[in-house]
Amino acid sequence: MRIDTVLLGIIYLIVQLFANRIISSSTVGRFKWLSFSGGVAVSYVFVYVMPSLHKEQENFAKSGLTMDSELYVLGLIGLLTYYGVHKAAERASRKHEKGEGTFFWIQISFFAVYNMLISYIIFASDIEGVEAVFYGVAVGMHFMAVSHDMWREDSVKYQKLGRYLLALGIIIGWTIGVFAPMPPFALGVVFAFISGAMIMNVLKKELPSEENAHFRTFLGGAIGYTLLTLALKWFFEW
Repeated sequence: MRIDTVLLGIIYLIVQLFANRIISSSTVGRFKWLSFSGGVAVSYVFVYVMPSLHKEQENFAKSGLTMDSELYVLGLIGLLTYYGVHKAAERASRKHEKGEGTFFWIQISFFAVYNMLISYIIFASDIEGVEAVFYGVAVGMHFMAVSHDMWREDSVKYQKLGRYLLALGIIIGWTIGVFAPMPPFALGVVFAFISGAMIMNVLKKELPSEENAHFRTFLGGAIGYTLLTLALKWFFEW
C-alpha cells in the first residue's frame, strides 16, 4: 500500500467525521470556506472529471462497442439517480417539521454508496504521487461540502450516526480499491456513473446560493485550482 493511498484515506476519514467542526472552527468563515470549496469542486469537474470521462469513452470505443456514448449515458443515469434522491429529500423535508423522518437514512445510505464509489475510483486508479494527492484533495473538499449539507438537514441524526455511515462508505471503497480492484472495463463503468452523480451534486449543492455566496472567494477557488491544475499537467505531463 503506497504512502499517498494511506494519507488520502486518513484525510478522507478525518474530513468525513469532523467536517462541521473544521468549518465552524475556521477563522475564514463558513460562507467563504464553502464558496472556496464550491469553486474548487466546479473546477475539478471541468478540468479533471469531464476530460477523464472522455478518455474512458475513447477506451470503450477501442473495445469494439458500436456506440460512441455508452459512458455518457451511464453518467446521465448517475446524475438522474442522485437528482431523484435530492428531490425526494426536499419533499420529505416539507412533510416533517424536524428533519426528514426515515427518509434521512435513505439519503444517508445513498451518499454512503456515493462515498464508496468515489473512494474506490480514487484508490483503484493508476494515478499516484503528486497527482493522486492533488486530485484527492479536491475530492476531500467535496466530501466536506456534502457532509456539511447533510448536517444542515438533520444535525442530530448526522452527528449521532450519519457521519459514521458515510465514513464507512469511504473505508469500504478504500479497501476494495486497494485490495480488489476491478478490470479497466468495469472501472470505466463505475467512473462514468459516479461522474454524473458528482456533476449533479457539485452544480446543485456546492454552487453557493446568493445569500450564502462570497463570489470573490468562489472565483478565486475556481480560477486558482484551474490554473494550478493546468500548470501541474504541463510540468508533470499528466
